[in-house]
Amino acid sequence: MGIRPRPSPPGSAVPPATAPAAEVVVRGGAPRLRLAPRSARTAPQAEPGGELWAAVHLPGGASPETLAALASRAQRFTPRVSLEPPDGLVLEVRGSLHLFAGLTGLRRELAATCRDLALTPVLAFAPTPLAALVAARSGVTLAVRERAALTGALAPLPLTGLRWEPEVLERLKRAGVRTIGAVLRLPRAGFARRFGAAQLARLDALTGQRRELRTTFKPAERFRERRELNSELEDRAWLLAALEPLLKELEAFLRAREYGVMRLEWRLLHRHAPPSRCVLELATPAAGAGRLAQLFGERLESCQLPEGVRALELRADTLFRRAPQAHALWQPGEHGGGAGQESFGLIERLRARLGADAVHGLTLLEGHRPERSFARSAPPAPQGARAAAAAAGAPPAAARPLWLLPAPRPLSVRDGLPRRRGTLTLVSEAERIESGWWDGAEIERDYYVALDAHGVRLWLFRERSAPHGWFLHGIFG
Repeated sequence: MGIRPRPSPPGSAVPPATAPAAEVVVRGGAPRLRLAPRSARTAPQAEPGGELWAAVHLPGGASPETLAALASRAQRFTPRVSLEPPDGLVLEVRGSLHLFAGLTGLRRELAATCRDLALTPVLAFAPTPLAALVAARSGVTLAVRERAALTGALAPLPLTGLRWEPEVLERLKRAGVRTIGAVLRLPRAGFARRFGAAQLARLDALTGQRRELRTTFKPAERFRERRELNSELEDRAWLLAALEPLLKELEAFLRAREYGVMRLEWRLLHRHAPPSRCVLELATPAAGAGRLAQLFGERLESCQLPEGVRALELRADTLFRRAPQAHALWQPGEHGGGAGQESFGLIERLRARLGADAVHGLTLLEGHRPERSFARSAPPAPQGARAAAAAAGAPPAAARPLWLLPAPRPLSVRDGLPRRRGTLTLVSEAERIESGWWDGAEIERDYYVALDAHGVRLWLFRERSAPHGWFLHGIFG
């Protein structure tokens, strides 16, 4: 005697036949339990509660940029968002229902997100992504939470939502198969032989018999947004007000990814003139819209506009990972406390007001010639100066002036001593520098620290070769 499972009722459709998990066999004695081999076609085990997918279908399609923008905004509901170009996307929302007051609230928020981009969607919810997509493409606002009710809900829908090849749909139509329910009632082996295994796998993904692998959408690592103005603007205050929505979108974009920007380009488009560029260079990665608006206000004062502005465009092509920084226990300069963020804010304001080329940092180079011992660089990021100093090694023991002249300036000589607004007093021993013989820029100098009549400390040298001239090379602060 054997106990076997009942056959599936008619209309439940083409799930693959599965072997029983176990059989109880009685042969003249105590019953024995015999395990049957597990079928390779068994349906995957779903998580407790299963998945719930939302499909967003856009009748008429959308551009790749619009679809990517919608997917980026949809990530506020779930990180599992997949594109379905050219007219839709799907997202797994089972874990988000309690955050939006259930399915009704989630549908309302998702529709509002689409309306913000001037899109009119068709929304459907189902336990599989393909089922939700087929319903949305058919114009049916399906809302099925459990797989047990999925087949019956899909049965009356047309086959066009599966987007099979036209020849496959035409052959099925000639056979009298026009709905999903009708195709699910066909014998599996015969269907695969006549229409291919790919279409059969598509049906398995539709009903949840086979798990469908999907590529998760990853937002672009750059930000570019444009805003058309209702009228041409020339007033700078109005231009800053028109820029604020773009900066808020940028802030939301950056904070969602824990990124910051150090360079922003604001393009102001004119009707008859080339676009005006307003570039903002930052000292540290920033994401706050208020801070960026203040700096753009400073930068805009130095931008010359040839005519009225009809559109705005904001670009951030390079993003930086923002790491939270711990502040020192002591105030800057107190008990070894480090420099605060105020210095970097000052650097940003100076660069916004004077231009990016007016403020720069210094980088130490390997070499003994003073003219070639440093180079200009971008202002250091937080703790960047310390890292650069550590990488360059310990500073030289001899004193060096903060202000080095672009070129040594000759000094007059009287009685063998240099003069500048009077005779100079040498207050240090000679520091000899002989270097550069390998590249044709050789120097042989004896450097001294000197004081002039007003007590200003100078850095000067005397040439070791004839005519042994004296030169002023730097001024101490």
